[in-house]
Amino acid sequence: MPWLSLKLAANQAEAEGLADALMDAGALAVSIEDRDAGTAEEAPQFGEPGLADPKAWNRNWVVALLDADAAQLPDLPALFARLGLPADHEHQVEHVEEQDWVRLTQSQFDPIPISQRLWIVPSWHVAPDPEAITLLLDPGLAFGTGSHPTTRLCLQWLEGNLHEGESVLDYGCGSGILAIAAVKLGAGPVVGVDVDAQAVTASRDNALRNQVTASFTLPDAAPTGQFDVLVANILTNPLKALMPLLAARVKPGGRIALSGILAEQADEVMAIYSQAFTMRLWQEAEGWVCLAGQRLTANAC
Repeated sequence: MPWLSLKLAANQAEAEGLADALMDAGALAVSIEDRDAGTAEEAPQFGEPGLADPKAWNRNWVVALLDADAAQLPDLPALFARLGLPADHEHQVEHVEEQDWVRLTQSQFDPIPISQRLWIVPSWHVAPDPEAITLLLDPGLAFGTGSHPTTRLCLQWLEGNLHEGESVLDYGCGSGILAIAAVKLGAGPVVGVDVDAQAVTASRDNALRNQVTASFTLPDAAPTGQFDVLVANILTNPLKALMPLLAARVKPGGRIALSGILAEQADEVMAIYSQAFTMRLWQEAEGWVCLAGQRLTANAC
């Protein structure tokens, strides 16, 4: 079945309303895309807990998919008028041919090398190195598929710093990738915690797929006690707020690794965690950092 793609230019304030109006006009699906993607002006977008969650970029394309056989283009001048836009508002119309969307999507996700002995491999690929440690993980709804530099940094830290038999707490586990990697690197017991029930479910499914034993739970059901190692790949604001809680979960002399932190935020986060840990900037990648520290005395913080 052929489709039509209707792309409408929109600023941040216009994008959501325009997307809703296109759905009301009969669009099969609507997405908001960065109009500057692929240029020097492209900007990654990550909402932080505790801050207003942005719904669009400064400059956007609002893209609607329409059934070319069953529907005409919506009455664009009327649509623009309803939204307070000029009748000649910038737009593009393209024909979209029928495709095997599953194969197309899968082709965009290849195995990801984390190091010489650690790979993330989607289920539809054969592991490139049968001797390496393979993390079987498909792109999904939970954060942490290995494509983001903060996930790779945390995995590299675990590979280089985790000791056999150490207990690990993955706080903000997302897809469960860090906890699963910890088990495959020889840790145990391993616990993953996330505030999102969907992430907990995804983590449990991924652990089964990888044939590892790890516990995943919401915070209020998490086991008590302290761990040898704690990893938290979240974002700066929640990391700052969670410092007393996370510090209390690490044994004296235990270690912590934090990511989800932009390079310019590193000093601020290290200053806060230095109340309970000896902190250092472990590594930086693509403007993001991984901070590492060792727990001081049990009552420090």
